[in-house]
Amino acid sequence: MTYLSLLLPCYNSNAVIEKQLPQLISFLKTKPFSYEILLIDDGSKNGEGLRLIAEKNQCLYLKNEKNLGKGASIRKGISEAKGQFILFTDCDIPFEYDAIDTILNYLDKKEFHLAVGDRTLEASNYFSDIPFTRKIGSTVFTFFVGRFVTTGMNDTQCGIKGFRRDAAQDIFSVSRINGFAFDVETIYIAMKRNYDIKRIPVKLRNQGGSSVSLLRHTIPMIFDLFSIKWNHVRRHYNKKGA
Repeated sequence: MTYLSLLLPCYNSNAVIEKQLPQLISFLKTKPFSYEILLIDDGSKNGEGLRLIAEKNQCLYLKNEKNLGKGASIRKGISEAKGQFILFTDCDIPFEYDAIDTILNYLDKKEFHLAVGDRTLEASNYFSDIPFTRKIGSTVFTFFVGRFVTTGMNDTQCGIKGFRRDAAQDIFSVSRINGFAFDVETIYIAMKRNYDIKRIPVKLRNQGGSSVSLLRHTIPMIFDLFSIKWNHVRRHYNKKGA
């Protein structure tokens, strides 16, 4: 079995992924384990260009025929992933590569079900290195979610998360949110399953490529938070067959 499946959801980000992907591959080639990279095209305008980038870099190319959202893209990727461990991050590869090593260490050797980046940890540098408006929006959303939805988890939105294969398949078999709040849903389901979750610090390496707009996405994300609670009440997150 492949050791690591690395999922990169992409939407109209050909220039970013073309620049960042070779650097990521160079890093992974130094490792002693097998890996695969899956580019999931979320209905990009130039999907053919993204397919060619994937082909050039020997990555698996998956495509949503229309723009469905990051959550839908990750579910598609997990359904095709062959790895013992599954990790996803943003297509601009925003965090230092050593986060990948740290995540795999906690998933493999220490047997956590999930290992997720947390930008609020003391050793992280994320909030000190991003623009003020983005910092405020992210901080407010993070506080609201950590207080009322995923109590005790201070940062659900960090763009790097890793899973043991069985945990990923279980969580995403019942997840429903397609938009950016799918990260909240992922952690929420994992907590309801009593999965062991390790939070790790992350260091920002690249600020480019974010497609989150504070004005455009805040209301849909808040709506999704209520949907998560409603889905729980309606028992949509019960284990399959339960």
